[in-house]
Amino acid sequence: MKSISLMHILKSYNPPTTPYLDILFQDDHIVILNKQSGILSVPGKHIDHRDCLESRVLQSFPTARIIHRLDMETSGVIAIALDRDTHRNISKQFERRKTKKTYIARLYGRLENESGTIDLPLICDWPNRPKQIVDHKTGKQAVTHYEVLEREVTREGHGEVTRVQFTPVTGRSHQLRVHATTLGHPILGDKLYGNQASQAAAKRLQLHALSLSLFHPKQEKEMTFTAPLDF
Repeated sequence: MKSISLMHILKSYNPPTTPYLDILFQDDHIVILNKQSGILSVPGKHIDHRDCLESRVLQSFPTARIIHRLDMETSGVIAIALDRDTHRNISKQFERRKTKKTYIARLYGRLENESGTIDLPLICDWPNRPKQIVDHKTGKQAVTHYEVLEREVTREGHGEVTRVQFTPVTGRSHQLRVHATTLGHPILGDKLYGNQASQAAAKRLQLHALSLSLFHPKQEKEMTFTAPLDF
């Protein structure tokens, strides 16, 4: 089964509205949200793709500036700055790898190793953009640590599934999705990188940004934010 293109996915774009915004934390400088699966982080090019997390936040916080993104189908913690200095400060934390992120994913099949590190450079597959591919010559370094949390047998009859925690060192586009596929165990519900069986095993992409740690730009202390897991 050939993977589905992003344009095909966006044709049926119908972002969730309940909750309209799920705010985990807010003060005068930052807003931390639990992004729902199925909504874009920023507006798409088509007029039907204007509704997104950023546009919704701007309705309540007119000075908001998005700092980083999550894929449309990925859920979990995302940080929004409420002023220019905060945006600059936290953006530099991301660039200098001062932030810490953990993700939970359910992978198709039984992953034998209990833990490991994936170090495979990625680059955009331009004929099929925005898909990413491994390229050892011109790709940018992409490093992901993983740890098995649980091995399960699904009730739906899709065979074994491995629940893992991903800790990305770098933040390349689609990094966790591509790295999972290179292990031979795509993330359940991944319509871009999965196979027929893994796509059929879940209605949504089983990838969730569980936690984000960063240094508050004014209080200068590390804060960790966690979004409840819904799969």
